[in-house]
Amino acid sequence: MADRYAVIGNPVAHSKSPWIHSEFARSTAQDIEYIALEAPVDGFARTVEDFRASGGKGANVTLPFKEQAYRYCTDPSAAARSAQAVNTLAFSEGRIHGENTDGSGLLRDLTVNLGRTLGGRSVLLLGAGGAARGVLGPLVAAGPARLVVANRSPDKARELAARFERGVEAVAFDSLAGLSFDLVVNATSAGMRGEAPPIPPSIFGKGALAYDLVYGRDTPFLALARASHCDTSDGLGMLIEQAADSFHIWRGVRPDTRALITALRTR
Repeated sequence: MADRYAVIGNPVAHSKSPWIHSEFARSTAQDIEYIALEAPVDGFARTVEDFRASGGKGANVTLPFKEQAYRYCTDPSAAARSAQAVNTLAFSEGRIHGENTDGSGLLRDLTVNLGRTLGGRSVLLLGAGGAARGVLGPLVAAGPARLVVANRSPDKARELAARFERGVEAVAFDSLAGLSFDLVVNATSAGMRGEAPPIPPSIFGKGALAYDLVYGRDTPFLALARASHCDTSDGLGMLIEQAADSFHIWRGVRPDTRALITALRTR
């Protein structure tokens, strides 16, 4: 019988994870079944428990349950503790391992797929919510010369920056005038609402890359960046790379991702 995995969220019918993991299994000759489970907003833990009881081996967790998944797991990784959010659960011998692969997926997309070097560069992270928490730790570890977190509420940005011993700066959006960066990562939800965060075009330095964690749509943030003559990318590569990291946690093999990124962009 195939080992069973799932993605759990609300809503979740739109998720590309079942297709991605089915392709991973095919390419690595792994016998798995991967399904989408929509949990009630107040029923995440019950949904996971039912899935485990039916033989589930692990699960991906998407919105709005990543913080609940962190509280649910018994064995959170360092990355999960840093983010206080979990997107990957692995069940073994009564224990629940929790991991956050969002940051590692972003870094691999930036450095391997897009060929960007972060060491010694200037990086701006827009937003201080759950998505920003998931990627900030790996961005810090990549060794940029300057890393700034900007948010509408500067207090929330400062709270996030304070989690790191290294100097992560925190500012309000309206304090960005006059600053420019080599990499600008949009971790706000503005693109989901068809909006751009309130940022000046001057933040995009010469040759900069603007990266939106939202995937599958041309967001106003990306349009603003293109008008400023810099390179752009949505978060599709991150989606696939973080999924590959989850697959490796479960199966001990990391699938090749390049062909899958190309295939998904043309679907």
